[in-house]
Amino acid sequence: MTERDDSAARFELPVRVYIEDTDAGGIVYHAKYLHYMERARIEWVRTHGVGLRAGLAENISYVVQGLTINYRKPARLDDELLVTAELADFGRVSMDFRQCVRRAVDQAVLTEATVRVACIALDTGRPRRLPDDLATLLAEHTSTRQPENQE
Repeated sequence: MTERDDSAARFELPVRVYIEDTDAGGIVYHAKYLHYMERARIEWVRTHGVGLRAGLAENISYVVQGLTINYRKPARLDDELLVTAELADFGRVSMDFRQCVRRAVDQAVLTEATVRVACIALDTGRPRRLPDDLATLLAEHTSTRQPENQE
């Protein structure tokens, strides 16, 4: 088992709530939290030097395979939010992230989620191994060993 560097494993993305994110009452629409979280996961990967565009040319894409989300408090128009993405685990074909959306001014937790993202072949939609560069990155940022038969 390896030591995990939490500063590298956890990424934080600042987001401001715009009118397009809200309902008529100025409260963030529930699906927008998923957009915020996806941006944070992508930026986590990007800040570690792994580009996702190259994967498209190699017939690779990523899909949300599983999601558990808990909405605690609403975010509102003009709120400044902090959206985190923290690698929790990974296997041969998927990555698990813990994510949180907090209000920046008071650090109140608004939404928490666990998200499993699977690697697929674009042409067939079937699971495929994570690319080597991404698997290496994940191994560097988790204390969990890679399972032998995760599909």
